[in-house]
Amino acid sequence: MENKELKENKIENKYGIEYTKVGDYYMPNLVLEKEKIILNKYGRMRLKFLKENKRAEYTIMFVNGTLNKHLKEIQETADNRINIIIEQLKQQNNLTEEMKNIDQLYWISMMNNFKSTAEEIILNELIYV
Repeated sequence: MENKELKENKIENKYGIEYTKVGDYYMPNLVLEKEKIILNKYGRMRLKFLKENKRAEYTIMFVNGTLNKHLKEIQETADNRINIIIEQLKQQNNLTEEMKNIDQLYWISMMNNFKSTAEEIILNELIYV
């Protein structure tokens, strides 16, 4: 029987996985890459919806590592879509910046109304599907 000395680190060429010797065994050096993202209101709402209502879809995305990408995409799309909808509603109702100087309370109430309408549309189109 030939006495072989075991190396501390070993790289398997077929898959490119590096192993470290722990005791008598080689353990793979596997590290998950963690992507830090900051979730806004819509990203958090989508995450909560997936966890509570679409558990299988959430688990699949979490395991595959696509959950953060999905949440980031949803929140960017929601922000862009809200701005577009608000601008469209301002044009439809002839709400201008000059009106802000003339009647502030009316302008603020209309903008709040537009924002609520846009958020309802976003929640039904993107978040709760």
